[in-house]
Amino acid sequence: MLKDITIINAKLHGYQEHQKILINEQGKIEDIQGMGAIDSTKTGDKVYDAKGDWISLGGIDLQINGGLGLPFTDIQEKHLPKLHQICEFLWQEGIDGFLPTLVTTSVDNIQRSLSILERFIKIQTEENVPTAKVLGVHLEGPFLNHEKKGAHPAQYLLTPSVEAIEWLLGNYESIVKIITLAPELDITNEVIPYLSSRGIVASLGHSQANAKEAKKAFEMGASMVTHAFNAMPPLHHRQPGLLGEAIINSNVYCGLIADGNHVCPTMIELLLRGSLYERGVFLVSDALAPIGLGDGVYPWDNRQIEVKQGTARLANGTLAGTTLPLLVGVKNLVEWQLCPIGNGIALATESPRKAIKLPAMSPGQPANLLQWHWDNENNQLNWKRL
Repeated sequence: MLKDITIINAKLHGYQEHQKILINEQGKIEDIQGMGAIDSTKTGDKVYDAKGDWISLGGIDLQINGGLGLPFTDIQEKHLPKLHQICEFLWQEGIDGFLPTLVTTSVDNIQRSLSILERFIKIQTEENVPTAKVLGVHLEGPFLNHEKKGAHPAQYLLTPSVEAIEWLLGNYESIVKIITLAPELDITNEVIPYLSSRGIVASLGHSQANAKEAKKAFEMGASMVTHAFNAMPPLHHRQPGLLGEAIINSNVYCGLIADGNHVCPTMIELLLRGSLYERGVFLVSDALAPIGLGDGVYPWDNRQIEVKQGTARLANGTLAGTTLPLLVGVKNLVEWQLCPIGNGIALATESPRKAIKLPAMSPGQPANLLQWHWDNENNQLNWKRL
């Protein structure tokens, strides 16, 4: 952890000129100043020259399904050490915090996983060591449309209702931050307002909602879209659908998988331009349990997935997710020349924070910082933890 140090000549997203970042003895950002400001570096403070590189907080991954071979839907008491290992692995991959994502499974499995994750969050809070933090839980299902279920097992899908959500969450409501659902299935129009009243983000996904249905859901309080373009109607010039309505809504954030397989780079560029880059888009990994293990065939509930070059598919070819870390998406967007470097970094570090109402880089934040360097010789974006 950085302490008692001033970083100079740093590029920061949202600032025009190079900045200096003052970090106090508690390892928190004390101030951010222009390089022309009166020198406030205390005598004896260390100085680190970023030499014009970009500096950011670490990434926040709001959709990651497992790690190092462990699906988050399968965790039990014996897996607490494995959760520590996953957090350390993600920290090394530049992640400050994440939402373990529970895909559709039985209510018993979901509640067992929630109970273990609740305990793990308490353990992390007590330990307070530099590692990727579990910020809560994302439930991707089971309130999904059968026609857009993708790799989710159909036998566990449920119709959304307040009663079903209360049953599902049990005593673990406080740690659930996002629930992905298909809004067209809620004939009561009570679910999204109920989630909003509990501080849970309603994210639209695995849905057949048309533009009218999506607009109504956003008006009721939904504020997010799960993995834009995937498991939803495509954009069409006469039928804009769920995604079209989301893009024009300044209060809605769209999750995006930037691995080059889930979404064509041309459509990614269209989404970024339509959303004014990071204003309404954030990157997710959507990584499955084999992240960190390499390519191969792995178990996935009672089925198998095959991972090739970081892309996971079921035996029938259905796209199931990735095993690529979040920050690979930043590198892809910048190296594909789809957005400026600062915007690409913000998509993984600032936008997901804003989407769940966490502060971006500012005084008072822990100085868990990344340095990003553009390699002109190889046309590559590289990063390291400071």
